[in-house]
Amino acid sequence: MTRAAAEVDLFLSTTRAFLDRDASIEHVREMHRRGDTYDRDWWRKAAELGWTSLLVPDELGGGSVSGNGVGDLASVAEQIGRTVAPGPLIPVSAALAGLIDASNSTQHADMIATLVEGAAVIAWAVDERGARFGADPTTVVTKSTNGYRIDGIKDRVEAGNGCDYYLVTGRADDQTIQVVVPADAPGVTVEPVPSIDLVRDYATVRFTGVEVDADKVVGTPHETPNLIARQSQIAQLLQTCEMIGILDAVFARTVEWARERHSFGRPLASYQALKHRFADMKMQLEACRAIVTTAVRDVGDRSLTAALSVSAAKAYVGEYSAAIVQDCVQLHGGIGVTWEHDLHVFLRRVELNRTLYGTTEEHQENVFVLSDELAATR
Repeated sequence: MTRAAAEVDLFLSTTRAFLDRDASIEHVREMHRRGDTYDRDWWRKAAELGWTSLLVPDELGGGSVSGNGVGDLASVAEQIGRTVAPGPLIPVSAALAGLIDASNSTQHADMIATLVEGAAVIAWAVDERGARFGADPTTVVTKSTNGYRIDGIKDRVEAGNGCDYYLVTGRADDQTIQVVVPADAPGVTVEPVPSIDLVRDYATVRFTGVEVDADKVVGTPHETPNLIARQSQIAQLLQTCEMIGILDAVFARTVEWARERHSFGRPLASYQALKHRFADMKMQLEACRAIVTTAVRDVGDRSLTAALSVSAAKAYVGEYSAAIVQDCVQLHGGIGVTWEHDLHVFLRRVELNRTLYGTTEEHQENVFVLSDELAATR
């Protein structure tokens, strides 16, 4: 094993041990009973492991393990899926992707440093109420005496309760713009939104005459569409990686159950009909893994096909993940649909990921549109 491979293996084994110890499903259930989402001290420990630094260049205080920050981060997301762990990995990573790619990234260096340290959390306020993901923003950003004024409502803001900053996507004249807004700024109102996930929190955030300085703008209006595209790809990619981790965990649990559970003196796994079902699920799981692996590679390489690869992954994994988990629930029999069994905890995260940052159906449409656009350029 090379030194680089050994370092990656150590990073992943440490991440896995941390999640098993401090973010197991038992911990998730206990947090849900207390009404908590994630603990700030826990998030700082996760940041110390390097989760928040993987996309950030060395000069801004970051660094990856393998030299491929996207690949390393994807592996972390997969491990998170195995225990359905809490934490704002997706919104923080998406926001950091935009901050570091912006031409004025050094202007935000202090905030980036606090995000990398885990001392602060940022939420990406991008979704408009009643609109699909990626729709033109209706939140209005207008120039004021000292900077900008923000008015609008953002919906489905992940980690929007109790974060330190919002990265707000808005409209300034005829251009899209992104602005960092402190969560405690006057005029910011937060309304928690119930989630089917036990520990993921969401909010509707209202901005009413919120004033920010001009230096809070991220990048230029000209580069903002590319920044948003990159942020979207990171968020969507991490969702699909989480779902691969979930499918791995659920499938392994179900196979073990079928081997241990007996019917008429035989293990359930010995019945031919069930063997066929397991074989079908395994094929679908590996197909999901393959398409996500391609998306990880393309996003890491900043390939021209990255957007298509990510949408294809969101569409394919979104379609088959729910079916695989539902099959596993059925194979467990009656106990699979009880609150006491953990299968529904995984299913909740799958269903949530299928609906955010673009639904499965929306990404199926995207695949056709993006395929035609790529074909037209060749």
